[in-house]
Amino acid sequence: MVYFNSREVAAVSISAALWAVFNWLVSPIFWQLTHLPILCDMVGVAVLVFTVWWTRKPGAASVMGFIATILNFILRPTAFHFLGFTVACLFFDGASYIAGYGRVLDRGVIGSVSLVALSTVSTVIAGFIIGSFFMNPGLLSTMFGGVLVFAAIHGGGGLVGGVLGVVIVRGLESRQVVPGAGSAT
Repeated sequence: MVYFNSREVAAVSISAALWAVFNWLVSPIFWQLTHLPILCDMVGVAVLVFTVWWTRKPGAASVMGFIATILNFILRPTAFHFLGFTVACLFFDGASYIAGYGRVLDRGVIGSVSLVALSTVSTVIAGFIIGSFFMNPGLLSTMFGGVLVFAAIHGGGGLVGGVLGVVIVRGLESRQVVPGAGSAT
């Protein structure tokens, strides 16, 4: 029996490719201009929300994160910081499964708030891992005030990305796009 159908594989793959290519092309420019680590969080969490909404299967967000990580290392072999986002994908996947897809993907306010909260916590975890293992401690202390502030800034990117992901998903739902159906009705 096949776990992911072809539409789900396509959604996971396209989401991973979008995140990896965006991280390769746009995120470094944004970092150089602002020194804010939020853009990759925003894009990553938005595609995580979409992936979980589309598949509603455990492991989809993790697979998306692993594919994005592999693509990231192909495009930017020295960007080891992306491993923090890999862990964030694992957390998001597990937490959304434990919370229940029916609850977090519900159209109500509680479902939307739950997705945004999971997005924020996921990126705080990523920021903590990136800040602890992959950033220059001197840069962290002078520019960001330490690892916790750096993680909180990542959380801000996750908050915005979570809202963006919810808006995208709710927009697709309002257009009556049904996950896996492949067409609007």
